[in-house]
Amino acid sequence: MRIPDRTRRAARAAVVASAAVLLAASCSGKGGDGAADQEVVLEGVDDGTTLTMWTRAATEAQSQALVDAYNASHENQIELSVIPTDDYQTRVGTAAGNQELPDLFALDVVFAPNFTTAGAYLDITDRIAALDFADALAPSHLDVGTVDDRQYLVPHTLDLSVLFYNKALYEQAGLDPEAPPTTLAEFAEHARAVDALGGDVNGTFFGGNCGGCFVFTWWPTIWASGAEALNEDGTESLLDSPEAAELFATYRGLVEDEVVAPGHNEETGATWTGHFPEGNIGVMPMPSTMLGLMPEDLDIGVAPIPGIDGGESTFVGGDSIGISANSEHPNQAWDFLRWSLEEEQQVEILAANGDVMARTDLADNEYYAANSNAVVMNDLVQVGRTPYSLNFGQTFNDPQGPGLALVREMIYGDAGADLAALNEGVTASLSS
Repeated sequence: MRIPDRTRRAARAAVVASAAVLLAASCSGKGGDGAADQEVVLEGVDDGTTLTMWTRAATEAQSQALVDAYNASHENQIELSVIPTDDYQTRVGTAAGNQELPDLFALDVVFAPNFTTAGAYLDITDRIAALDFADALAPSHLDVGTVDDRQYLVPHTLDLSVLFYNKALYEQAGLDPEAPPTTLAEFAEHARAVDALGGDVNGTFFGGNCGGCFVFTWWPTIWASGAEALNEDGTESLLDSPEAAELFATYRGLVEDEVVAPGHNEETGATWTGHFPEGNIGVMPMPSTMLGLMPEDLDIGVAPIPGIDGGESTFVGGDSIGISANSEHPNQAWDFLRWSLEEEQQVEILAANGDVMARTDLADNEYYAANSNAVVMNDLVQVGRTPYSLNFGQTFNDPQGPGLALVREMIYGDAGADLAALNEGVTASLSS
């Protein structure tokens, strides 16, 4: 994926970043006083230093596993704090403003630009370049963590959007359980076929009152169709395209025909992934992290999210991580980051648990050999996308934001809604 020019984006940070984060701009890209006083050691330093690290609750399991393994094998020790996901941005923003960030902190990748442009992270460009596997790191995470050709973040945990489908229900519906949908129309056809089984079986499900869910699971269809959801610098919405309109019309038709399981209209995202594991949903896009949470007796398949006429894509979510600009132990902090990305940890900790790895060169491992679904997901990292916008959260994740309002109007509103006008509202939020 091409790395866009971020010069203009960085210049806009003073307009669009939160007040708390802007205070962190006093931290230079070279780090705080402690970081500036230290010579850069590209391989890191393991000398018994105690490091602090923050992560959000949504990625606690993977973060804790990595930290526990590091602490058990190194002189350095990491004290991990897990902060509720809903409180995380505010907590980090306040700490950044007071220059009280921990040595290491991860962020939901879509919000990372707000902190990189405000100077809250240490520039680790040279450290990343020294890795012999730098080219294999998840490209979308590196892209979002780049400002003016300088890199501040590496991938920490990855969560992709993929199609999950119930092979047993497919077979009952007369569908080929080894042939998942390859177009948007096929997705709808398969959902309708499974739904026709009746009883408590439903074709699909989605979080109809969850802006983040829509972005995560529906935008890949737009990308796979060769279209865009946003312009390059994330200041203009392109959700009035013919591809987006067809996407909305397809899901509206599934709702009108009652192919979607009950409760979709009110689903805020808190429980939207809990329906499929019960075994009564045919096919639906969900987070890749659900793979390890599926019941052992549920025969499932995983497939890329298709475009309107083919193609495939995924939203590469999860968390990126970096060294805070006020850390007094950047070499020791880098020792953990470098170690966490090495083959042994990626394979034995992440792949062994069915998680997607932060690297694209390690799919040939014993755990994936027995888990074809994990291979499908890991292969998508190379072609996946992570949108860049400094106003992403207020526009799409905020329940009162215009992004969710647009989708709900197109799915649940009166027929003939003015998509162009709704899209203008989204653009106004992105460019404010």
